[in-house]
Amino acid sequence: MKHIYPDTTLLITHYNRSESLERLLTSFEKLNCTFAGIVVSDDGSRPEHLSKVQALTGRFNFELVTTPVNKGLGNNINKGQDAVKSPYTLYVQEDFEPADIFPAHFEDALTFMREDSKWDIVRFYAYFTYPNLKPFKKGFSEMVYSFWDMNHLKFYYYSDHPHLRRSNFFEKFGRYPEGIKGDLTEYKMAISFLQNKGKGLFYNEFTKLFYQKNSSDEPSTMERPDWRLSKNLAVQLMRQGYLRYRWLKNTLDLAFMK
Repeated sequence: MKHIYPDTTLLITHYNRSESLERLLTSFEKLNCTFAGIVVSDDGSRPEHLSKVQALTGRFNFELVTTPVNKGLGNNINKGQDAVKSPYTLYVQEDFEPADIFPAHFEDALTFMREDSKWDIVRFYAYFTYPNLKPFKKGFSEMVYSFWDMNHLKFYYYSDHPHLRRSNFFEKFGRYPEGIKGDLTEYKMAISFLQNKGKGLFYNEFTKLFYQKNSSDEPSTMERPDWRLSKNLAVQLMRQGYLRYRWLKNTLDLAFMK
């Protein structure tokens, strides 16, 4: 069965993982997904990766947007989004792969966006569920930000993980900050999203639509220590103190960050 999305562009950010990129594009091809266009935004990859990406343009017919030097995540998303011409953007980083069930649920997400202009984003993948969810329909829930909730994860209403968004995203939320680390880039956009009253949906079974694939040859470039795995009492107490600090800091950022 063919799945055609004439109003949606697939935007992929890439950096030094050409095999992962090929796997992602092949996965969409096998699912018979056809987009209005495909944009691959490269962040100054090494020559051996860039040459392979250039070779893939003929096979998958995508627009390659490059930069002579690495400029970071913010610049990479900005220049990629600038190249999108369709009303909607499916944003996916190169180390993900869509599941077989993705097309059906993606069509639902597109329908929600087309029918109601209040939705700015539909999220398909996460490391953790959003803390406050209001059941919507067809396996999706509305994310609800609550000032009184002490869970610091509520601030990550927006995420760089695979999602559908309106291509005029920058008009409402601004461009991604450039020249800073990737995790801080994501955080600042999350704060901007909340400051500008963004509204979004979250797929309840958030590990079922995409798989993150990091091989030993092309490992993730983002590494975060997971304190939740530690059984040490002192570490757990430190973590609780840190989370309270994060809640306060994020609350102040939301109120005063520009």
